[in-house]
Amino acid sequence: MDSHGQYEQRVVWAVVGTDIGPLLLAATREGLVNVVFHATDAVCDRALERLASRLGGEPVEEPGSPLLAEAIRQLKAYFAGERQGFELPLDWSLISGFNREVLRELAGGVPYGSVVGYGDLARRVGQPGAAQAVGMAMGANPLPVVVPCHRVVESDGGIGGFGGGVETKRRLLALEGVLPEPLF
Repeated sequence: MDSHGQYEQRVVWAVVGTDIGPLLLAATREGLVNVVFHATDAVCDRALERLASRLGGEPVEEPGSPLLAEAIRQLKAYFAGERQGFELPLDWSLISGFNREVLRELAGGVPYGSVVGYGDLARRVGQPGAAQAVGMAMGANPLPVVVPCHRVVESDGGIGGFGGGVETKRRLLALEGVLPEPLF
């Protein structure tokens, strides 16, 4: 146990520029714990306050931390089309129960360049009637892009909602070859 008390986690963070705008990345000793879209100063401030209240301790900006440096390297390769998956330790402590179960299934079971319906994902975790709850789980995903909630779509072919905005979802699916590149 460290001197900061039992429940306090050391959280490091950095902002990385990507094709879908700046992303805030945060990590604990366990692994990457949070990815936040549209990381303007105001968004970062709110996200870091949330992390401090959930995990304890004041998050420290440290882009050179080995885990964040590796996450940044892998994200840059992903956006350059040179990487199809992420090999990073993940800290699931911001999500629990059904939501965690669904996101873990998504992380391991829906590869690059493919999509799954909300209902299909619900069936995969043994809750066939829970398509709406799967949608809520996607909205609560603390690790978007790395845990690919952009790959979950409506069964009728609709793109579905997205925490980062539908345009961001469209761009991620285009990057993976699921949708045609936007014309402009």
